[in-house]
Amino acid sequence: MPLQLVPATDQQRTFARDLTRRAMLPYYQQFDLLWIEQAFDEAWGWREQWLVVDGDALLGFCSLSQDRQALYIRELHLLPEHRGRGVGSWVLEVLADWAAQRRLPLLRLMVFSSNPARQLYLRRGFTEVGTDECFIRMQRCVAGPGD
Repeated sequence: MPLQLVPATDQQRTFARDLTRRAMLPYYQQFDLLWIEQAFDEAWGWREQWLVVDGDALLGFCSLSQDRQALYIRELHLLPEHRGRGVGSWVLEVLADWAAQRRLPLLRLMVFSSNPARQLYLRRGFTEVGTDECFIRMQRCVAGPGD
């Protein structure tokens, strides 16, 4: 069965929170930020939550929101054994297609400045559009359906 994004339910929230914490805690520590479990749980309720799966295998998850201009990737995390194998690139292309289907011209995200995933985003057509103390804001223009 090919890779898929399937809706996450509350039953997968612990998996998603733990995966996010494990992936992000080194950056939180590097930049002296506080990881707050409750903030993750609150965001779970108002964001779109998707699992990255390959058949019955759970590979990771992504969390999305949107406004009138953009689809925002709030979280995109893969289990370590599935990184560097093209799964992240596949997810980014699917999300670009979703943005186009929703008639949103942009796909946006923020990445810690020291996170090597930044290189993946650059390779997948994102440009850096702003920075702050620890984050780089990135976006990718997406073509509309039929463009």
